Amino acid sequence: MFDVNGERIALVTDTACDLSDEQLAAFDIRTVPLRVNTSKGERRDRLEITPEELYVIMETELPKTSLPSPDDITATYRKALDDGATRILHLSISSGLSGTFNIANTVAADFPEGLITVLDTKTLSAGEGLLVLTAANGLSRGKTIPEVAADVDRLRSGQLGCFVIPTLEYLRKGGRIGLVEGVIGSLLQIKPVIYVDDDGVYETLVKARGFRKAVSAMNEQFFQRYAGRKIDLAIVHGGAYEEAVEMRKLYEEHLDVANCFISPVSPALAIHTGKGLLGAIAQDAE
Repeated sequence: MFDVNGERIALVTDTACDLSDEQLAAFDIRTVPLRVNTSKGERRDRLEITPEELYVIMETELPKTSLPSPDDITATYRKALDDGATRILHLSISSGLSGTFNIANTVAADFPEGLITVLDTKTLSAGEGLLVLTAANGLSRGKTIPEVAADVDRLRSGQLGCFVIPTLEYLRKGGRIGLVEGVIGSLLQIKPVIYVDDDGVYETLVKARGFRKAVSAMNEQFFQRYAGRKIDLAIVHGGAYEEAVEMRKLYEEHLDVANCFISPVSPALAIHTGKGLLGAIAQDAE
């Protein structure tokens, strides 16, 4: 909870932010869980299923995701109010990739006008997470919700979030492939470097032949774009922690990194990317 100009502000996000439990607890950030549907029933993302458990399930079936339930969002808001919040700021996964933002707005409309502000981050994973941390740091310094929203918008406009995956199969089956579809060249092992564009949907940034060359091409995009700029950085992975550690070392050698963390992709996101993902997100350090 944040004390700002006589208000007590609660910060809410969703489990797609890929922040660790420790990062969330440090700022008392509350999360609403997306949901994972398997043949054995529905589980709440991160609370009732881990990435490791998901990858085992994916060996025999392809689970599906569903949105946070309105009841879960309502309960999160009410708990924040019961804990003393007078305002709530909710940063959501991209509306271009999930209906979570729309559901949160619908739920917020059931509360008094102006009580709850819902922002569309137009990104996901640790890209969303970096913006949530931006909001938390701003609120902790006494910034108002409009000021924090302006910071989030400014940093999102300069943020780059990319990833490379061994196969596009899961994105295609999950209906998330969007503007990436046109670069598929499976016979030639053409791998796209996928990024989240300004509208919050997936698009191809560059492409290369083979997974490793695509990762190298992705890295070069960051090294060129952020040369000479101090950045906050996140490295994300899908069951590839050791490779992520090596990526972090490489980025810290090439760029001026103020803060960096490594995070596994949450189960609800990993369903659409599969095991082996490597990705990076950077934004200007404040």
